[in-house]
Amino acid sequence: MSGPVSELAVDGLDAAYGTSQVLFGVSFEVGRGETLALMGRNGAGKSTTFKAIAGVLPPRAGRVSLRGDDVAGRKPYRIARCGVAYVPEDRQVFPEHTVEENLEIAQKRGLDGGVGWSVARAFDSFPLLVPLRRRLAGRLSGGEQQMLTIARALMGNPAVLLLDEPSEGLAPLIVAEIGRLIRELRAAGTTIVLAEQNSRFCLAVATRVAVIDKGSIVWSGNVAQFQADPTVQSRYLQV
Repeated sequence: MSGPVSELAVDGLDAAYGTSQVLFGVSFEVGRGETLALMGRNGAGKSTTFKAIAGVLPPRAGRVSLRGDDVAGRKPYRIARCGVAYVPEDRQVFPEHTVEENLEIAQKRGLDGGVGWSVARAFDSFPLLVPLRRRLAGRLSGGEQQMLTIARALMGNPAVLLLDEPSEGLAPLIVAEIGRLIRELRAAGTTIVLAEQNSRFCLAVATRVAVIDKGSIVWSGNVAQFQADPTVQSRYLQV
């Protein structure tokens, strides 16, 4: 692809749950510092794509390349060590640990050995978590848990961040905070893939769009191209 250096390339990805195949040859690339919005209806394959990339669901076929290194089929912890952080839609905080402990548990160096993300930086970037730092994560609201989960993922200093439905069911204030953070991360060079149904939120933070339908990518382009093609939205995104 032209433009930014490819950080993540997915090529011909197939995935299934038992005998039920969900992904059929999914392919896309994301350049370094880009934010790709993976958009589609419920059940289109967005979450399954993320699970296959992160190794939670081993793909049946295809490649998942990080800076040219094919990691498809590796254990999730090995893919994480290659620089991928996955934020699932169900959040999965450590409920019996405090907010601060959740952050400390996840801290590790990045691929270059750097520690750009620290507990202090996490609280600077998520100021709404500061007064909650000693509260058990299981006692946080849904929006607070979402912020904590994203902050915890960043503590691993990832090169690629997978965000699955980060705005779902959250108050407008929390959604605005997450949008602000995504733009800041992109400006700092983090590569982000965002799975969302909220098109307004997506288009406000993304640089490019890929539309998935019935387990296949059916359209891709930049945000301006997406906005100029209303048939894509009516055909693949409207319920």
